[in-house]
Amino acid sequence: MEVILLERVAKLGQMGEVVRVKDGFARNFLLPQGKALRATEANKSKFEGMKVDLQAKNLETKAEADKIGAKLNGKSFPVIRQASETGQLYGSVSPRDLAALLTENSFEVERNQIALNMPIKTIGQHKVPVLLHPEVEVTITINVARSADEAERLVRGENVTVRREGGADEDEAEAVKVEAEKFFEPGAGEAKPEGEGEQAAGETPAKS
Repeated sequence: MEVILLERVAKLGQMGEVVRVKDGFARNFLLPQGKALRATEANKSKFEGMKVDLQAKNLETKAEADKIGAKLNGKSFPVIRQASETGQLYGSVSPRDLAALLTENSFEVERNQIALNMPIKTIGQHKVPVLLHPEVEVTITINVARSADEAERLVRGENVTVRREGGADEDEAEAVKVEAEKFFEPGAGEAKPEGEGEQAAGETPAKS
């Protein structure tokens, strides 16, 4: 589908450009969010009438994003989570979590502005891009730790995790075990070998 961009869209083009995109991307993202119009002759004429207002609005929103970005860029935010000794989180830190964190700190940011491809799953300091505007991107540091004291140690560059030979697979297995213990009684589901604890019928004790 061909669309007219109503604002700059990363990896697509600038405001006013006519670009070809996949139908699903247009219907599910660009069109409903007001980022583009179908490239029909009627809409091309409509865009020309909207162009001046769109440019003025873009300058206004960019100026506001620049102000927020100047305060936000480079800031570090601690996030306290439970984790194993090797630093594997019992859960994760998602874009939704980070948007809520920034809002709590007086930075109005939407979840879709957090450019985090995969949720954070380990202790440590993580650089995360934040897209405040199509032309304004800043970077924050998310300091994930098990306590406030540990967060301060991470800032000082200390290593707060223990390395095991089992690696990440062992960490994940430990996390799964901890989660499972919340729902099942200890020992539940552990099958005993047949005949354990009692002598099978018809058998005689083995002689030494």
